[in-house]
Amino acid sequence: MTLRLILTRHAKSSWDDPLMTDHDRPLNKRGRASAEAIGRWLMVKGICPDEVLVSSAERTRETWDLISKAGCPHGTPEIAPSLYLAEPDTMLNVLKSATGKTVMMIAHNPGSSFMAHGLLETPPATHIFDRFPTGATAVIDFEIDSWEDLIWRMGKLVDFVVPRDLIAAEVAMANEPPALSA
Repeated sequence: MTLRLILTRHAKSSWDDPLMTDHDRPLNKRGRASAEAIGRWLMVKGICPDEVLVSSAERTRETWDLISKAGCPHGTPEIAPSLYLAEPDTMLNVLKSATGKTVMMIAHNPGSSFMAHGLLETPPATHIFDRFPTGATAVIDFEIDSWEDLIWRMGKLVDFVVPRDLIAAEVAMANEPPALSA
């Protein structure tokens, strides 16, 4: 059986209030647009999750809320406090308790970047994947029957996207002249 992970780093957060704790920071305008773009992309690709694991931070919860509203509706996500600023081993242990066939995990860096690299049999040699910028989303497949069987270096990268590229493509399509009909 194939199990699928959609690993997403939260979208861009706001630093407007210097008195706000890191845990409570919301998304900024760019982050909200990015999360919505990821939601639309997932819907078009037909790879919406049936289980969602989200860090307890405001910015990760808001990222999921906007992804969900933009095209990947799902029930209530599981808020996992242990994913807040988690190390890859902690993230792996949380994922091993998943029960869905397609699981989305929304967390933070550097954990998300290290997790993506550690799960892949052959990580791509690209600077953007190495950075795993805000909103970056990797779709990774595993030939396993249960998440409990998951170990490092067994995944295959199906897709990888960053919101900046999605938004640029949407803008370019909106600015294309209409096609002439025959």
